[in-house]
Amino acid sequence: MGSRPLHAVLLPPQAAGGRLLDALAAAIDGTGPALLPLDPALPRRRLDELLTAFAPVSIETAEDSERKALGRSGTAASPGVADDVAVVLATSGSTGVPKGAELSGAALQACARASLARLGALPGERWLCCLPTHHISGLGILVRSLVAGSTPVLSARLDADVVASAVAGSGRRAQAETGCGYLSVVPTQLRRLLDAGAPLMQFRAILLGGAAIPPRMLDEAAAAGARVVTTYGMTETCGGCVYDGVPLDDVLVADTADGRIKISGPVLFSGYRLAPELTAAALHDGWFVTSDLGGFGADGRLRIRGRADDVINSGGEKVVAGQVEDALRGCPAVRDAAVVGTPDPHWGERVTALVIPADPADPPSLERIREQVSARLPRYAAPQALLLVTEIPLLPSGKPDRQLLLRIARSRDCGPGAGSGSDAGRGTESG
Repeated sequence: MGSRPLHAVLLPPQAAGGRLLDALAAAIDGTGPALLPLDPALPRRRLDELLTAFAPVSIETAEDSERKALGRSGTAASPGVADDVAVVLATSGSTGVPKGAELSGAALQACARASLARLGALPGERWLCCLPTHHISGLGILVRSLVAGSTPVLSARLDADVVASAVAGSGRRAQAETGCGYLSVVPTQLRRLLDAGAPLMQFRAILLGGAAIPPRMLDEAAAAGARVVTTYGMTETCGGCVYDGVPLDDVLVADTADGRIKISGPVLFSGYRLAPELTAAALHDGWFVTSDLGGFGADGRLRIRGRADDVINSGGEKVVAGQVEDALRGCPAVRDAAVVGTPDPHWGERVTALVIPADPADPPSLERIREQVSARLPRYAAPQALLLVTEIPLLPSGKPDRQLLLRIARSRDCGPGAGSGSDAGRGTESG
């Protein structure tokens, strides 16, 4: 804790390019208060929970252009942040419990500079931002723009028309002045742009992260002439800090004895707002220990197997949901998939697959996906239940909403053998 005030901002995308960008610049250089960007569409109850948990002294909304005091200034209920903290971002991970990651101006700029250097970006080159700026995915674009000395183009939606308008102009000089050379998206957004035939080849690079990436999607993007760079990172690392499996400059990545990934370097967060016990559990000797399982392959690139908290215990065997999802996405009959563990009276948990068929008229059967998963993973990891869905529900960050997925699976009563001919298993669920 420190003396620097924390200011909450709830601004829509159209305001982020002006008011939020200016406030962010002041927060980073120390001339303004630290910022707590929040989603302006939050239900009032959730907003009140976050304001109580993170205790900002003031708030700014689209309707009120001036800071509005919350009546806590100077009281024990509203301690400031450390002088070097520029931004506090709400992150709940997979638990749903709000945590406020404190990001210093130095860490934000270190990540942005390393990103621009890895991409080979020139000063002034512009970004198209269609990701929420109250998440690190969108806020990181604003920081890169500040570091590059450019003005981002912000849009509340992303489609082929938005892309065509954003990339207007030709050549790097024209892009720096009028059009956008860079885009950052989550897999669902890229899927929609590919299906719509958007002119993705006009971007100098497209960052892709936030969720697991179907392998065929990268092949399709390459065939469309797009340069896609996969990223790995999280709020606590100021966003993506590993590009195409290779850590950015000065970022160190290793694995722990239990297979978790740990990260060190100038991009790390300072701690969690008003939660010293959570900070102590996450930071050890300069390393941030993540909840992700993975390691480096023979080619020296980092590979993510899944999350430690997404391990399904079925009949005494531990199944990593992310590995099963990767195997499912490699099946020709599967467009996308998610895997959860649902209660089973005999096995404790059963591996339940929620699958979007590649061809809705010819969906895969449970037997078919079990055979294909078993070709890559141990037999016990093959799904024991199948639920066909029309979409995988996502969080605003672009990650699968696993709590909602679990509720969907439970509500459809995906018992053993579901999907092998029973109506319950072969139905669709939009989430």
